[in-house]
Amino acid sequence: MYHDFTEMPVWQKAMDIAVECYFLTERLPRKEDYGLTSQIRRSAESVSANIAEAFRRRTNKDKSRVYDISSSEASETKSHLIYGNRVKYFTDEECKKLIDELDVVIHELNKIINYLNRDS
Repeated sequence: MYHDFTEMPVWQKAMDIAVECYFLTERLPRKEDYGLTSQIRRSAESVSANIAEAFRRRTNKDKSRVYDISSSEASETKSHLIYGNRVKYFTDEECKKLIDELDVVIHELNKIINYLNRDS
């Protein structure tokens, strides 16, 4: 049993991804400051933020719903990375690494969600 969300491996991985996305977007053109840069940073950071929020929710139903939002934010981040790769902002290697890490987070979140919903 975890005493704080920071002890959760899925939160730690999500936070690492958010930090990696921040630094990845540092080199994007200024014209993307209010576009792709902002979108990637916000969605990537939302993954860990929603995990933290879900951790403190009282009911399994509430927890499950917020973990589901976190998983959705991870998928949104994946989509932004794929777009960034297609317009040649990011290399295949950079995207593959982050997308693989996001897939792990999504998988782990789905396991948590399934566990919480098992008695519903």
